[in-house]
Order: sequence, then structure tokens, then C-alpha cells
Amino acid sequence: MRQIYENYTKEDFEVWKILFDRQMRQYPTHASGAFLDGLKIAKFETGLIPDFKETNQILLDTTGWQLAVVPGIVPDYTFFELMANKRFPATTWLRKMKELDYLEEPDMFHDVFAHVPLLTNQHFVDFLEELSKIGLNYVGNAYAIELLSRVYWFTVEFGLIQEAVGQRIYGAGILSSAGETKFSLSEEPPKHTFSIQHMLDTPYQKDKFQTQYFVIESYEQLYESIPEIKALLEEKLETVDV
Repeated sequence: MRQIYENYTKEDFEVWKILFDRQMRQYPTHASGAFLDGLKIAKFETGLIPDFKETNQILLDTTGWQLAVVPGIVPDYTFFELMANKRFPATTWLRKMKELDYLEEPDMFHDVFAHVPLLTNQHFVDFLEELSKIGLNYVGNAYAIELLSRVYWFTVEFGLIQEAVGQRIYGAGILSSAGETKFSLSEEPPKHTFSIQHMLDTPYQKDKFQTQYFVIESYEQLYESIPEIKALLEEKLETVDV
């Protein structure tokens, strides 16, 4: 599959601009420094849908990663295999104007605008790659995949990071949502210290704001947690019949 740029409509460009501008008003005080740096590297602009050819060259030159076009949510094996080979699965379609605030399935704004900036951070992509290699070993084991999904969910999609200026967002699921961008850093939801054990023991919820978040100290901490993820996963699998 590939991105067919000439197929984007006027509404697509308008949707991208509205979502882009709305989030950019919040990012300076809500998004992590590495994400903001990545936005500059990616050269995303208001009103201009990214061209995957240009984005892929930037990523390739920066961390060796690229985007791989997919139609939507893909099977576990495809998902993990792509990222284990430094290719991030991304859709090319955009939500409609009537779907600005809620979408059942991730679109290009989520996959590209909210994920690509951190694909320029080496420690972050090293974490993604190694986590995906673990996932490849357990494809077909529903319980193992559920546990790994919790780690992915509470980090890559809905993670927070403690920075000198305070807590900031790096999770793409938050950064692509205007409402959750505000909510996640408010005093309402509890924030937990980064803990793989805690994440593995915590089911997540879809279709609504999260009720709790985990806070990392650095992206190095994410990458350095890989051995612990492997060990705790093996330990949990030994206690159940799968």
C-alpha cells in the first residue's frame, strides 16, 4: 500500500488544519520537549497534510525508521513485525469534519501527527523496536499480548513524562485528543510513578479518557525497562494456563 497524495480532498486539508491548529495551541505547555523537538524535525505545517515520502526520508536520516502504510488496525503479527523492523504502521485517511472530537479507529492525524515526532527520539524508537520483538515471540498467546498491550497503552499511547518544567505528555493517544490533552495534566486523574509491574496489573479502557496515567522520568528509562518487561512477562505466564 502507499499514500496517494492527490486523492486528498479540500475537506481533508481543512480537517488537518483544524486539528493541527487546535493542538498546537496546547502543545507548548502540555507536550514533552522531545515531542516539540520532533515536530520541528518532521516539518509538519498547518493546512498541509504530510507527504510520506518526505516524512520517511526525514525519519530515515534521523533514527532509521520509516512509516509503513496500513489500511487501519492490523493483526498482532503485522503490527509487531513492522516495528521490530523499524517501520511504524500508519493510515493515510483522515477523519471527517463531523468526527473531529471522537473516532473509533485511529486515523492519519493520530498515526502521523501524534506519533511521528517521537520517532525522531532514539531512546524512544529503541524501546518500540525491542518491545515489538518481545511481542513477536508471543503472537498467538492472547494473555501475553494483553499484558504487552498494557505496557504499550500506558506508555506509547497514554504516557506522561516528568520534565524540569513539570509533567508533560508524550503519549500519542493523548496528544491527538484536545480534551484528553487538558484532562491528563489536570489534578483530577491520579498519576503513578513508572512501574512495569503496576502496568501489567492494570487493565486499560478504550472509548473514554483514562482514569489514571503513568509518569516516566526519561526516554532512557523506557528503553532500560525492556529486560524487566521480559522477566515479569515470563513470570506471569508461568502462573497461568495459556
